[in-house]
Amino acid sequence: MNGPANPDANPLVATALIVQNGIVAEIPPDEVASYAGPGFVWLHADGMGEIDATALPGYVPRMAANALIAHETRPRCDEVDDAVLINLRGTALAEAHGSDGLVSIRVWVEQRRVTSVSRYPLAALGKVEALMRAGKITDGGDFVALLAQAISKELDPQVADLGDSLDDCEGMLDGDIYALRRMIARIRSQAIVLRRFVAPDRDALGQMAQLEFDWISKDDRLHLREAADRFARMAEELEAVRERAALLHEQLTDLRAEMIDQRSLAIAVTAFIFLPLTFVTGLLGMNVEGIPFAHAQWAFWGVVAFCGVIGAGVMGWFAWKQWLDD
Repeated sequence: MNGPANPDANPLVATALIVQNGIVAEIPPDEVASYAGPGFVWLHADGMGEIDATALPGYVPRMAANALIAHETRPRCDEVDDAVLINLRGTALAEAHGSDGLVSIRVWVEQRRVTSVSRYPLAALGKVEALMRAGKITDGGDFVALLAQAISKELDPQVADLGDSLDDCEGMLDGDIYALRRMIARIRSQAIVLRRFVAPDRDALGQMAQLEFDWISKDDRLHLREAADRFARMAEELEAVRERAALLHEQLTDLRAEMIDQRSLAIAVTAFIFLPLTFVTGLLGMNVEGIPFAHAQWAFWGVVAFCGVIGAGVMGWFAWKQWLDD
């Protein structure tokens, strides 16, 4: 039931499934609005182009229709009479052009009918379709509960991978600092993007679990709360990843500053050793008369030995002051 991945290339592509007496079949999308028989109907529109609210079935209120086709959405849950408008974010089936990491699915939920819209294919929809074809979905409450579980289970490994990647970064602190800083910055950016929608997903599911509708059964509420708890745990883990990434970035900054200090110290020690030697050689190298021992055969080696004594003395003084231990 997944449509094209590029919403700007195609108009509304819709498919519909119907469950009657445990038998699942496909029906033309334009027959959903007029269908009045028993059973449960799911109409899904995927890969939208530039359309208006009139492209959706007439049973969807104009306010809900506008929300279903909106370009920018955030997870939400609104009760409208005896129906629910709920938006969720989940992992895309494939990398979506222009997406911010997660793709949205907007759902108009009634007891015997569900209308869902997504601009990009959602990975969890394949599992929901399989569950419906297996007869596991018989009303709107079942649909949202199983959709929420599928989305959370798809997203959970992605969040866990961020934590594992950060663990790997912690073990690479002795490596290339500059490459490591780029890796940490990328992980932190991904955590911020994911948390932006994971926490609202949790709130939306929590709100729906509290709605007093007869078609939201006790099991549905349990599954909704379970999915909300999973989103809450992922939000906490993403917050921890963001904080750990910030601490690692500070640690890398400290390591970089320490490396610069060590190199500066080595340069300063070297310069301090050669400072008196430069003075001695410069003094004895003046092109004037009266340089002591200028014609003595041992003078050169004497000056070399004298410079060696000065260098050793300076090094010994550094060692006594414990400046070389840093």
